[in-house]
Formats: sequence, C-alpha cells, structure tokens
Amino acid sequence: MPVELIIGGARSGKSSFAENRVSELIDASEGLTKHYVATSEPIDNEMRARIEHHRRQRGLGWREWECPLALSEQLSTFSSSDVVLIDCLTLWLNNHIFHLGDDCDDLGLMREIETLVKALAQCDAHVIVVSNEVGLGVVPMGEVSRLFVDNGGRMNQQIAKIAEKVVFVAAGLPLVLK
Repeated sequence: MPVELIIGGARSGKSSFAENRVSELIDASEGLTKHYVATSEPIDNEMRARIEHHRRQRGLGWREWECPLALSEQLSTFSSSDVVLIDCLTLWLNNHIFHLGDDCDDLGLMREIETLVKALAQCDAHVIVVSNEVGLGVVPMGEVSRLFVDNGGRMNQQIAKIAEKVVFVAAGLPLVLK
C-alpha cells in the first residue's frame, strides 16, 4: 500500500496536515480504521503536555499505539483496511540514539533505518509518516547532534524514495515535492 512522507520544521503544521490527510482518506472510503502511532516518550512535563495537546487536536476515533522503538514490528500488524499515521520519525531516531548510548554509530542507525524502510514498503496499510526536515540549519558542533542530523537526513531520503507522495510543510502550507 502507499506510503506518504510529510516533512517540515518544528511547529510547521506538518502533523495537522498529516491528520487532515488521514481524514481525507477515511472520508473517501468506507470500512477503513485510522491508527495513530506515537513515537514520543513522555520523559518530562513539556513532552507530556505536547502529547496531550496532539491528543486533543486529533479528537476521537483514533486507535493509538505507542512505539518509541519497535516501529518496524508494529507496522507488520496493520492490514489493507487501515490508515496509519506515524508521528514522528525524528523522535523515533532520537529514541534509538538515546537508547543505544555509547554504542550508537552510523552503521547501527542505518541498520535500524533500513529495517524501517523495508517494513514501510511491505506494510499492507496506507501509511502517512511525519518527519522533521533536519537539514536546513547549520551543521551542529556536537558529535551526537551531527549523528542525529546526518541520519535524519538519510532516513528522510530513503523513505522519500519509496513514498508515493512527499509533502514539505512550512508555515502550515503544503508544497508537494513528489
């Protein structure tokens, strides 16, 4: 089934755009179930507030899944009658960097990304993926920050290759790239 990639900066409107896209798909076909796959971990009060804000904004009718790490495995559980919104991949990548700790390197992250891309390509559901565009700023000074930015850019490129549609959102406005 199709994969759509929605990218943009922080607070660009990409999540709202993706949620509206899911609603369009649900409204266009009968019998579809909408799923929200959250990758964030409520590690502090600010993140808990963000999660709650997104929940209120989405409203009712979503089946929710929390997948801070095991995203590839979760994708295998969906069927062709599902529309899946994953928000967001850069948090998923950050979770892997954090959990791998000192053992984190490009090779390990690329393996995780390749596994995810394969799972997306094989998923039976229509999947809409939200990710931050991390490559528009300056090159970070810290090693871990560079690891995140470099692999975030590579991840977005790999998913864009398999995606049927890629949309860049800035200031709440969509720009279709593919």
